[in-house]
Amino acid sequence: MLFTQSLADLPYIIISIIIAFTIHEFAHAYVAYKFGDPTAQKQGRLTFNPIAHIDPIGAIFILIAGFGWARPVPVNRHYFKRPKLAGVLVSFAGPFSNLLLAFIGFAGISILDHLGVPRGTAFDLYPFLFMFVSINLMLFAFNLLPLPPLDGYRIIEDLVTSRVRAIMSKYEVYGSIIFIVLLVTGLSRQTISPWIGNISSYFYNLFYSIFY
Repeated sequence: MLFTQSLADLPYIIISIIIAFTIHEFAHAYVAYKFGDPTAQKQGRLTFNPIAHIDPIGAIFILIAGFGWARPVPVNRHYFKRPKLAGVLVSFAGPFSNLLLAFIGFAGISILDHLGVPRGTAFDLYPFLFMFVSINLMLFAFNLLPLPPLDGYRIIEDLVTSRVRAIMSKYEVYGSIIFIVLLVTGLSRQTISPWIGNISSYFYNLFYSIFY
């Protein structure tokens, strides 16, 4: 996930990321479990406990480098009766959970607005909710990028033919290298950031049209 904000927003960022990452990984584990794969459940990943999902190094990278990651949920496709369908839904469950969280956060903003709750008070929830919505929308868009090891790439893997999937697997390591290079060299500002910005803006405007 790419992220840059001021230190004043740090508490909101940390809380939002903990919630977003936890629900994201739980969603993967839950859908996989529902399709018959007990792997994540046996490893204690079918839980809302952030400790089971947060990767300490990934969390530190978010704060110092602007991008990071959670602990990937283990999935064993051999348990699935319909591997392609189950694979797509398991992969999409994570990003979708972030979209749902963003929707809930925006609903909270709307409720406060319609109740006439003032901004700028000691107990102002608006900064947190706006940050919460922003981070979850960015996570949604970021994870749908068709680059390994992101969920968007896994979805494409399950949508293509077995032959194409084999070719993708063969060259996956190079895709991962390209992804890392984009992040660490700053080229992500010309490639990844516009994608995230456009998708986030689209859904932000969509939520606004729903609630206002």
